[in-house]
Amino acid sequence: QVELLESGGGAVQAGGSLELSCTGYKTRPNYCTAWFRQAPGKERERIALMFGNGTPYVDDSVKGRFTLSRDNAKTTLYLHMNNLKPEDTGTYYCAAADIGPCSSIGMDYWGKGTLVTISS
Repeated sequence: QVELLESGGGAVQAGGSLELSCTGYKTRPNYCTAWFRQAPGKERERIALMFGNGTPYVDDSVKGRFTLSRDNAKTTLYLHMNNLKPEDTGTYYCAAADIGPCSSIGMDYWGKGTLVTISS
């Protein structure tokens, strides 16, 4: 069983930065670990993922502003968010898949989410 826990959410002004953490995911065997977000009134969307071999992928919607890193020793996945915009507001979820695909339907484990609020 994998229990994921997100942390690091909060309220910042536009242009600011936040770092989210996801703990509890497995480094092996694990197909991918991903960050999703859900804005108020909108569907949940994937924004970034890291494959089990450490290869990161950032979706186009946040590319150039968000990056990923991983601390294998602490089994922690970080989402570094820079130049934040009001439209980045939402609940951010960490999820992991044993087999995949790395989309909402493929995730086997989900955290409870952390709220990010960006003010203009």
